[in-house]
Amino acid sequence: MKKISLALLLATALSACSPQYDWRDYRSTDAPYAVLFPGKPASQTRSIQLDTLSVDMTMTAAEVDGVIFAVGSAQLPDAAQGPAAIAAMKTALVNNIGATVTSSKSSADARQATLDVEAKGSQNGEALRLIGHFIARDKRIYQVIVMGRDQHIVQDQVETYLSSFKLN
Repeated sequence: MKKISLALLLATALSACSPQYDWRDYRSTDAPYAVLFPGKPASQTRSIQLDTLSVDMTMTAAEVDGVIFAVGSAQLPDAAQGPAAIAAMKTALVNNIGATVTSSKSSADARQATLDVEAKGSQNGEALRLIGHFIARDKRIYQVIVMGRDQHIVQDQVETYLSSFKLN
């Protein structure tokens, strides 16, 4: 009986230290995608510069324990600009956290281009990590990212989030 009680006490103590993930189905009203967020998301639209291209990007994000789960989407004037635009998004995010890319994989077919990246950096002496999935399809671009303090990023939660992203 003592072993069961001790195990239960330990499990309760450990779960109290873990952030709560409250997965919610989200369907964008301005772009054709759906995703699960680990908390209540908020959205904001602003003009950004991707190299020489200016676009209005809508960012929808939720934060859990200092880790940001976000989807950015924008419409391009021309579908041919997609691959360069997602490369510029990746570069801007990596530079924003002073990171170095640790892995990168890209693919393209007649319908879409994708770029997956992991990067590590630091801010105020804390290790930061960026995991990003970038997509260019037709005239739309997307960035699906997880970014935050490395020790707070839970790989199972990252996989749940990234695999839930679906284009409609």
